[in-house]
Amino acid sequence: MPTSTVHLIDASPYIFRAWFALPALKDPRGRPVSAVRGFASFLLDYLAQERPTHIACAFDESLTTSFRNELYPPYKAQRELPPPELVEQLEGCRRMSEALAVPAFASTRFEADDLIASLLHGLEGSRFRAVIISPDKDLAQLVGPRVELFDYARSRRYGPAEVRERFGVEPRQIPDYLGLAGDTVDNIPGVRGIGAKGAAALLTALGDLDTIYADLEAVAALPLRGARGMAKKLEADRESAFLSRELATVARDAPCAASLEELAWAGVPEDAAELFGEYGLEKVWERGLAKLG
Repeated sequence: MPTSTVHLIDASPYIFRAWFALPALKDPRGRPVSAVRGFASFLLDYLAQERPTHIACAFDESLTTSFRNELYPPYKAQRELPPPELVEQLEGCRRMSEALAVPAFASTRFEADDLIASLLHGLEGSRFRAVIISPDKDLAQLVGPRVELFDYARSRRYGPAEVRERFGVEPRQIPDYLGLAGDTVDNIPGVRGIGAKGAAALLTALGDLDTIYADLEAVAALPLRGARGMAKKLEADRESAFLSRELATVARDAPCAASLEELAWAGVPEDAAELFGEYGLEKVWERGLAKLG
């Protein structure tokens, strides 16, 4: 039986949420501090609520330099880059994580999803369960008997059954699902005209993308509405389907690794107060300490 629970936080959604939710705040030096304040509050709240024994944060530094941009330059290209006032706060958010004794991981080539997947991969063989804290549906592919996805803002937890209910496929099929249905959020093209319901139906019937493309005549003969039309669409966008699956598959070989011992959390260090004071966030620190008891 697993003896430890590792909490792996996808930091970016909570940083961006804080940036957009809070007014433009400045620290004593006149630097923008809204994102740092919001992220620090979130992390303190999470530590107080969940009382983790093992934890880490993964940060996105690969906004335009991910290996996926090399595979497919339009990947996430429709998104506006964060303003300079937010970019300059990302380092402060990492410093807050480290000050609270929560290990921070980042890469210019791999996204936070990849870092989380690689940390999990490195722990294989250890006795643990894991909670991935993120609203990102791509991370549903990592869900399993010992791994759940926790959308903290909505208080929703996803195990294998909840993933099946939401997407109509198994967690392991999520990359194939996105290979077929695409993802407008990340600008992953998928197969034109298939959509989420069609993707789920095809994968329920045939299992994976490779089996689907191994015999498109069998697809056309499926007892599904519009099966013949789907087969033609699949043939027309064969290259796009496999590229999209590759873009949607989390990498497990990012250059980050940590043992359970290295991810152990023993509480907030007293000297973290210095960093909170540097950013003028003494009240945030005091409230956080009160919640932590």
